[in-house]
Amino acid sequence: MKIIKQPLAGSHARDSQLTKLVADIIDKVQAEGDSALLSYTEQFDRVKLSLLRVDEATIKAAYDQVEPETVETLKFAAGQIEYFATRQRECLKELSIESKVPGLEIGHRMVPVDRCACYVPAGRHPLPSSALMTIINARVAGVKEIAACSPAFNGGSTIHPAVLVAMDIAGATEIYCMGGAQAIAAFTYGTETIKKVDMIVGPGNKYVAEAKRQVQGIVGIDSVAGPSEVLIVADETADPKFLAIDLLGQAEHDPNAQSILVCTSEEVINKTLPIVDELLAGLETSDVAGASWRNNGTVYLADDIEEAIAISNSIAPEHLEVQTANEREVAAKLCHYGSMFVGKYATVAFGDFVSGPNHTLPTMSTARFSSGLWVGTFIKTPFHQFVTKEGCMNLAPATMRFAEVEGLPAHRDSVRLRVE
Repeated sequence: MKIIKQPLAGSHARDSQLTKLVADIIDKVQAEGDSALLSYTEQFDRVKLSLLRVDEATIKAAYDQVEPETVETLKFAAGQIEYFATRQRECLKELSIESKVPGLEIGHRMVPVDRCACYVPAGRHPLPSSALMTIINARVAGVKEIAACSPAFNGGSTIHPAVLVAMDIAGATEIYCMGGAQAIAAFTYGTETIKKVDMIVGPGNKYVAEAKRQVQGIVGIDSVAGPSEVLIVADETADPKFLAIDLLGQAEHDPNAQSILVCTSEEVINKTLPIVDELLAGLETSDVAGASWRNNGTVYLADDIEEAIAISNSIAPEHLEVQTANEREVAAKLCHYGSMFVGKYATVAFGDFVSGPNHTLPTMSTARFSSGLWVGTFIKTPFHQFVTKEGCMNLAPATMRFAEVEGLPAHRDSVRLRVE
């Protein structure tokens, strides 16, 4: 392996100042409720609100502020996401079986959480896709109450109209104009007007990520997301222009985003890098994409496809593209990633918006042990066991022996009294 380009700077990292700032925000919201939320909304989002919840009239008006073609695009994407989520939900089955021990029936149920919150960021651009990805999966899972929130967009008086429309199409049962660590705190502890939730999902900036980290355990979360990533596995058959634009497509998300090319062909690499610079010069998002590519862009020349696969599996990227010969064979050997895009026509952009699988994915190599947000994120599998008198007699000797070994006499006697 040869490193052709390596990062100049590290990606976003947690620091003690951030931890304390977020902890202070959470404490204030927990203590002061709505007044703290309104104060932080004015301070951070530059909008003075009297009510946090977005009313039906504002949601309805948002449809008139969005082009009809955009509404249809949102509905198309919603249909794709719901189709995939529904098929995933059908894979999740309840279980109730007779044990090998007579008189014992064991199993599990599929129980959705009662109430969840879906956080939708509002950074440089509106993100209606994040509203669709989170809310639809919660609804298909069977969550009864789905609270969605997003900050006022770019100093406006409320959430961006395209995001509001997406939230409504997706099926949010309540919508709040708020964001940041203070929104995470409000959903965790509740306020005078906001009922606390069981789970919080959705991407966000470093303040949101740190807040989710701090409240995890009080509420459930999907993940603590870091900067977005793509890794492309390529060989001599790859198209350099496709490689270049896909690297930049990831880079334009955020200055901390990371774009990685792992290629077995030095010729393809040498053709790709100048095209990156050429395309970057004409890109409207060149300030963000350029900073990301300069600071975090990475290029490896792999000795062969097996080494390229090994590099990818060790990095465990959020997004993984495969642009090689025998692409399905290569894809079958790749096992650590958030979402994979196979073939030269499979750009990550499809997954970001309309192909169906979720775009809220594990980052920072956490794909080694975790998955992206999906319908199962919102579903618990509580276990059960039905025990007859026969089952009690059959389980008793081993149970009482365990209780004695572990020094738990009440456990032992809870069985002994039933047997006697």
